[in-house]
Amino acid sequence: MMKQLKTPLKKEDLLGLSAGEFIYLSGTVVTARDKAYKRALKIKEFPVDLCDSVLFHAGPLVKKINEDWVIVSIGPTTSSRMNSMQRTFMELFRVSAVVGKGGMSPDIFKDRGVYLAMCGGTAALGARCVKQVKQVHWLDLGAAEAVWVLEVKMLGPLLVGVDCKGNSAIKY
Repeated sequence: MMKQLKTPLKKEDLLGLSAGEFIYLSGTVVTARDKAYKRALKIKEFPVDLCDSVLFHAGPLVKKINEDWVIVSIGPTTSSRMNSMQRTFMELFRVSAVVGKGGMSPDIFKDRGVYLAMCGGTAALGARCVKQVKQVHWLDLGAAEAVWVLEVKMLGPLLVGVDCKGNSAIKY
């Protein structure tokens, strides 16, 4: 049986993960991509508290129905684009885990958190896991680049691509 984790992630949750295993994730996840990273690092602020949180490298397709936002599709974006910013981002905002596509440099996560890889082409499946859009910030960046705070249930399966010991399941 695969592990099921709930956010916020505790240190023991992270230490219990090994590169190569699969998990499911429930709770709050926050999306961020290139433009949100660059803005946050420039102003040294993020619109929500990311301490012990999960950051999802994703640009969802959304629609607004009355006053509510609905996620039409959401799949991972290529995480390696954030490699140069990820370590500083994790240290500044105390992120515990990153969900994305492909891989990231293992040294980023050693003693800091984990990288969880989601298979590309799973945007319809990802949308079914989103139970609620809780907040949206920085819409001026565009819907795909905005920061979306989402409640998810059983997001996955996610591969522990890099564990907090720096071990990688992905050749990078």
